[in-house]
Amino acid sequence: MAVKKGFLSPLLLVVAPPLYSLLSRLLFATCRVTSHGDGYLTELEGKGQPFIAAFWHCAIFYVVHRARGRRWVAMVSASADGEYIARILQGMGYATVRGSRSRSGLSALRGMISAMQQERLNGAIVADGSQGPARRAQAGVILLAGKTGNPILPVAWAADRCWLFRSWDRTVLPKPFARISLHHGEPLPVPEQLDSEALEAYRLELEKRLNGLYAQAWLDFGRESHDGLGREGELSGR
Repeated sequence: MAVKKGFLSPLLLVVAPPLYSLLSRLLFATCRVTSHGDGYLTELEGKGQPFIAAFWHCAIFYVVHRARGRRWVAMVSASADGEYIARILQGMGYATVRGSRSRSGLSALRGMISAMQQERLNGAIVADGSQGPARRAQAGVILLAGKTGNPILPVAWAADRCWLFRSWDRTVLPKPFARISLHHGEPLPVPEQLDSEALEAYRLELEKRLNGLYAQAWLDFGRESHDGLGREGELSGR
């Protein structure tokens, strides 16, 4: 979702975050949510050990709303658009680090590791990154789990009524009064020492678990995926 640059950009950086926070609260307050696998989340929080919530990029809107009020650090794209996202997250109580595969990726990973270990924050990370390919896990979340010693909690959700953005992953936004099915998966622990073969094996396992949760969530509404839905109410984007 590209934001046009210009003389209004500084004003938008001030106005957009609180406006988004207000609108998202109003929207999601109308939705009915059924949550599955809460025991996994409860067990992790009961241990008092930080963990890493991993989810697909298409699910970002509701996941960010759902996790507000907890102690999180999130990795945000280093792009110009990422500044808006970073400020929105900070306004909702998240700490943020900036980076992506193409820009400052290693530095952002170090920042996530530091925040999780020193400040004992939970990590929130988009498993397929800011540029995709969609629903294909990247290695960064596995490296983060291995270096911090914190398990990965897979998260997915679906809605019976939604809009789709015209973005590379067809980002989903529930419509007012939608029913949402939220799924937490079994945590995935990752050892600290990983060779390239083991790294790929864990990456594939996370991808399998996330896609399994994603399929379960959409099947709750009789669909195999969100691709192709909501065309009558598409929202503009990249």
